[in-house]
Amino acid sequence: MAKLDYQYIGSLVEQVQEGDSNAFAELYAATYQKQYYAAYKYLKDEFLAQDALQETYISALKNINGLKDPKLFISWLNQINFRTCFKLNEKQKRYNSEMAEYDVASESYVAPAGDNPESRVVEVDENQYIVKQIMALPFTEGQAIMLRYYNDMKIDEIADILGVSKSTVKRNISDGLARLKNILKG
Repeated sequence: MAKLDYQYIGSLVEQVQEGDSNAFAELYAATYQKQYYAAYKYLKDEFLAQDALQETYISALKNINGLKDPKLFISWLNQINFRTCFKLNEKQKRYNSEMAEYDVASESYVAPAGDNPESRVVEVDENQYIVKQIMALPFTEGQAIMLRYYNDMKIDEIADILGVSKSTVKRNISDGLARLKNILKG
């Protein structure tokens, strides 16, 4: 993948902010491949990744006038893509869970001793609380933690997707986990 020229990207963003739809098409062409790769690595499904990119670029187009520094477009787009993938992944998990429960119920499943609905609800609530706290961390830390622990991605994969070094990814994970530990204690 070629390195992006941030000055050029910034000038395209300014053109889009002035109403030039061709400039947005050019931004799309310049950034689509890397955004798709990130979405696919996160979601592990090509169709979901395509849905995520569609939502990402629609959101970017709708909100591009709010971007104050056009040279930060790539970083801004990465954040939109990550949050979109996160939301789609959560929807997919809920859907898969509902389908699994349906399949289990249709097979007249008998729950093992100690597995009761109350404990499952508490576990789900705890997981949702932790995810909410991760999402409240500084973006780079939360993103690295989500990719590492919720998507089982390797450090080098995360570094490649985010366009940073492995040591930066490790530092973001370490700092984020330390913050998260403090939040969860209190």
